[in-house]
Amino acid sequence: MTKEVFQQVAQRLRPRLTEQARRYLTDGEDAEDVVQDVLLRLWQMHERLHPPIDSLASVLTRNICIDWLRRQRSVGYGLIAADADTDTDNHERIERMMAVVDTLPDAQQTLLRLRHMQGMEMKKLASLLQMNETAVRKALSRARMAVKEQYLKRQEYENSK
Repeated sequence: MTKEVFQQVAQRLRPRLTEQARRYLTDGEDAEDVVQDVLLRLWQMHERLHPPIDSLASVLTRNICIDWLRRQRSVGYGLIAADADTDTDNHERIERMMAVVDTLPDAQQTLLRLRHMQGMEMKKLASLLQMNETAVRKALSRARMAVKEQYLKRQEYENSK
């Protein structure tokens, strides 16, 4: 994704992501901080992203809000150090997962991106791909299994280093 395209997408997404973050967090400033963090993370991987990124941005916003809430709760218990690495870990996991998805055959990539990144319903997916819903579910299941296997292999390889 080019810089210009990313800027346009970010401007379009910012209000929606801010509203989503405000549903999780009561403080508007915290919501703005979360959205800024989401956009920064997306920018860091913008060269590897393929539009549309709405669903990915929404998932990132949700996860960062949940992390934020966990961190706020853990401050009262003196556990902030244990949760400090969560954001970095999530970012690394997302990058590894996207790298795995990029290695899949085009058909599996398309299915996963349409379903999980664009949030397309099964019926719409089935009609778009001219398949019945059962076949789409099976194909998605196979694609998820392929991602899981490759992800675990890569993780095992990295841990063995």
